[in-house]
This record gives sequence, C-alpha cells and structure tokens, in this order.
Amino acid sequence: MTKTDIARRVYNHAWKLDPIVRSLLDTDFYKLLMLQMIWGMYPKVDATFSLINRTTSARLAEEIDEGALREQLDHARTLRFGKKEMIWLAGNSFYGRKQIFEPEFLSWLENFRLPEYELEKRDGQYELHFHGPWMYTSMWEIPALAIINELRSRAAMSGFGPFSLDVLYARAKAKLWDKTERLRKLPNLKVSDFGTRRRHSFLWQRWCVEALKEGIGDAFTGTSNVKLAMDTDLEALGTNAHELPMVFAALTGTDEALRQSPYHVLLDWQRYYGGNLLIVLPDAFGTASFLRDAPDWVADWTGFRPDSAPPIEGGEKILAWWRSKGVDPRNRLLIFSDGLDVDAIEETYKHFDGKVRMAFGWGTNLTNDFEDCAPIETDRMNAISLVCKVTEANGRPAVKLSDNPAKATGEAAEIARYLRVFGNEERVEQKVKV
Repeated sequence: MTKTDIARRVYNHAWKLDPIVRSLLDTDFYKLLMLQMIWGMYPKVDATFSLINRTTSARLAEEIDEGALREQLDHARTLRFGKKEMIWLAGNSFYGRKQIFEPEFLSWLENFRLPEYELEKRDGQYELHFHGPWMYTSMWEIPALAIINELRSRAAMSGFGPFSLDVLYARAKAKLWDKTERLRKLPNLKVSDFGTRRRHSFLWQRWCVEALKEGIGDAFTGTSNVKLAMDTDLEALGTNAHELPMVFAALTGTDEALRQSPYHVLLDWQRYYGGNLLIVLPDAFGTASFLRDAPDWVADWTGFRPDSAPPIEGGEKILAWWRSKGVDPRNRLLIFSDGLDVDAIEETYKHFDGKVRMAFGWGTNLTNDFEDCAPIETDRMNAISLVCKVTEANGRPAVKLSDNPAKATGEAAEIARYLRVFGNEERVEQKVKV
C-alpha cells in the first residue's frame, strides 16, 4: 500500500481532497450493530445527542472557526452509503457470521442520511445538538467528534511551515513505534484500534492502523473503524455502547423498572445477536450495582468490557463476581478500553495473564498522542476529553453515572435520582484526561 506523506498533505490541505468525514462507514462498528437493533425494535423512539467537552480549559469556540465547522457538518449530511460499501456490509463475515445485517436493514441503510444539527456558541464553547428519531441521531456521534477533533488539530497546526510539520509527524511516528516495540514483547497480546472518536485526523488514524498491522502482526486484531477495516482488510470490531442502557433507562416509568433496565437491554441484544457479540458493558450506572443485581444468566455471556474503573481494580471485581457464580474466569473475556496507553496495557496484561482471556481497545492515546511532539511549545496539540452523549429520549432526560463521577452526564436532579436507585458504592472520582 502506498504510504501518504502526511506532513505534505496537511500543508497542502484541499477541501475536495481531504474532507474530514469522507464516508458514512467512517464510524465505529458498534454504531452499525446498535443501529440495526434500534431500527428493528425502537424505530419510534426519539433521542437527542449533545456535545460535552469535559476539558473546559479548551475553549473550542475560540479555537475552531464556526464557518469551517458548519462546512464540515454540512458535508457529512451529503454523504450516502456507496454501492461498494453496501456490498461489503452484506457479504462480509463479522465475528465469524455471514449476513449479520438483515437485508431489510441494509435496504433502509442505502438511503440513510444524517439529520439536521443545532449549533451555537456559549461561553467559549460550542453547543451542538442532534434531535430526532434515535435511528438517525445515533449516527451523528462519531462523525461529529471526529470533525471537531480534526478541526482543532488543523487549527493548532495552521501556523506550522512544511519543516515544522515534518518534525511534528516524525516525532509522533517515532513515539508510536516505540510503543509498538514494547507491545511486541507481550506474548499472545490482543490489541485493536478504538481511536476514531478523538483521533488527530483520518489520515493519521490510517497511518496508526497500518503501523500496528506491520509492527505487531497477529497481535493486532482489527479496528473499530468500519471504513478502515474495509480498506485495509482488517476485522471490524465492537459490540455496543452506553447509549443503549441510557435510553432504555430514560424510557422507564418506575424506580424498579429503572433498576432492571440494564438487564432488559442485554436481553434485547441477545435476541438480536448472540455468539461472540455477548459482551457486557456494566458501568453505565455503576459496575458495583450492576453486579449486585445481575441475574445469573449474565454469567453465561462471553465477557465484560470494564470501561470507567481502573482496569486492574475493575477487572478483579468482575473476576470475583464470576467466581461467585461458579464460573472459571479463564473461560471468559475482559476487554479493556478506557484511556489506555502502553503503560496501562503492559501493567494490566501482566496482572491478568493466565487469569482470564484479555483484549485491549486502544483509543485516543493511539490515534491522538502528539504531546511534546510539536517543534514549538503549545498544549493545543494535546488530546482533550470530548464526548457526544445521548441527553434525552422521548423528551425524558438521560443519565450516565459511570464508575468515575467525573464522567457522569445528565441533569443534577436526575443524577440524584439514579444514585438513589442504583447506589453510589465503589464509584471513585479520577481525573479524566481523554
């Protein structure tokens, strides 16, 4: 494959050559899997998604030009799934299964387009919302985040000359390759790219994916980015995300229904999929409460993805729960994915080696680690903690508690209600970097 000279391409950016989002497949695989279930089971549910910048010191409305942002968002709305993309989705095997996507769903997807958006500035930040049917607004999350993160990167580099850009990317490449050499030393490691949402740029994510494919070989199991999976002949990886339990919870009418909603989500998911897609995401309202009330059948699922607790601490709690259910953790899978970098991957791998099957989803610190790479002193190249979360479902407020209170989202009164229903045990606040 011909390698792109990223520094030269960035210096000569042309709109037609480098729109930030160039395909509706430029999204995470779990979005398509969730979308099919939403389309099939909840087509009448409305959901609002909203941009949330946890790194408030980064004043996005002052760093990113509003006209450029609208131009990129408007361009994303013109995209449709192409014929080649539809053939690939219909004919490819995912998780060992042919035709994971139903023909009727794919027929609907052919005419899919992103809905309208609502954008305004307030106190140095952008307020960006997507209102409408859940099966449309859900698909804005990844492209919206990719657009804002890349526009921020472009703005930070706007004053760099060609040699400064060469130095920047040479240092970033060397930094990633040093990490790759460390990971190569871990036998039977399984790492995948989860870095689409907060990547430095599309071109850089592609470079990182190709570098890992060469650098660690079979230890690199694939990418969550569907377009890159198609273009580089890799596995498309991912199952589901917090939006499912958040919407299900928001739609409940009683405290008891709210308490049971995380398990109803899993039952619906199992009806739709099953097999290797049975991965539990337990922390939407706190892992401790999830494990405390979880039905026994949850222990039969393939594994868990502990997402907001420290990986070793969170993983050990799940191992203890499996053992309490008479399950040998060595026959189960833990997927670690929260804010990982090479130090955390090494430490977690060594701790759990031989105790449980492991996989690592490497995100922002793979595709957007430019800290100390710029030839001039700046913190604008550093990644920020930017998310796009569901905030309403059918007009009712949505909440995420998380194992880390710093990651909680929702109205204060609703957060208090959820804490009363689910409890607050074992939730520990930690600084959120990415």
